[in-house]
Amino acid sequence: MKVDGGITTNLSAVPQGAKEVEAAGYSGAWTAETAHDPFLPLVLAAEHTQSIELGTSIAVAFARNPMLLANLGWDLQAYSKGRFILGLGSQIKPHIEKRFSMEWSHPAKRMREMVLAIRAIWDTWENGTKLDFRGEFYKHTLMTPFFTPERAELAGFGTPKIYLAGVGELMTEVCGEVCDGFICHGFTTEKYLREVTIPALARGRAKAGKTMEGFDIVGPSFVVTGNNEDELKAAAAGTRQQISFYGSTPAYRGVLDIHGWGGLQDELNTLSKQGKWAEMGTLIDDEILNTFAVVGEPEEIAPELHKRYGDVISRISFYAPYKSDPARWQPVIEAIKKG
Repeated sequence: MKVDGGITTNLSAVPQGAKEVEAAGYSGAWTAETAHDPFLPLVLAAEHTQSIELGTSIAVAFARNPMLLANLGWDLQAYSKGRFILGLGSQIKPHIEKRFSMEWSHPAKRMREMVLAIRAIWDTWENGTKLDFRGEFYKHTLMTPFFTPERAELAGFGTPKIYLAGVGELMTEVCGEVCDGFICHGFTTEKYLREVTIPALARGRAKAGKTMEGFDIVGPSFVVTGNNEDELKAAAAGTRQQISFYGSTPAYRGVLDIHGWGGLQDELNTLSKQGKWAEMGTLIDDEILNTFAVVGEPEEIAPELHKRYGDVISRISFYAPYKSDPARWQPVIEAIKKG
């Protein structure tokens, strides 16, 4: 199992942060699209690392268009010498329409078409095929030599892998059909992964005439641990808050429903509309916390991750607050990688 860490999107801190993640033994490093752009930091990360994989987890797909994403993916793959993974996610309707001022409709169908359009553009650049992509949402039919990257830029690397994040069955099935890997949302439990996510991925793979062999699944990322009792309590409090935030989102209700906790979504959603964010975290009891997160001392993390997910995921991704004691945490990373 590969183990991935996160790197900051604060550009001034990226070089040192990326070096530290690589030196700590992580297999990959991901940026998230929150307060900063997720792509720019990866240029610096590629410059200051040698072998670690670099990806976005996630970049908001519907805030962009296929041509823009194709350009970004191509350039980062070339500059990193084949180490880039294009990780995409849909975000939710209010953010797409109100934050990005972009169109929202039929997210699963749109995402499928977006990925296929990106691949069509890459095929034109890499193999010289005529660009003639005509879909319901995107149309790309013009490409001249002036706007075509040099094929030699990707010589020996190939185009990037595309991963997709999702929760709902339709988006997950799309991922299985057209992508190379699936990024489990942090708001995913073992039960939901096994009973909903993996069957949906398998249906998508079957549509494409493929099996799950070689398909990457990036596992859920909630880990609650610390070097002492105070750190453990602080990590648990922050994780309860994050779980409650995700749980308030109607699109994620299915994860709670499968555990019989659907009513909690109504409570959390009501509190979120009232701006009672602190109160939301108090509704996440120990049973819910331990269902969504692996909880324990650092040395307990690897065995529990393998017990839950070792037979179904190929890599695990989490942000590790353990820089204060790298000597203790590095053996944990190695234990997770070895299985």
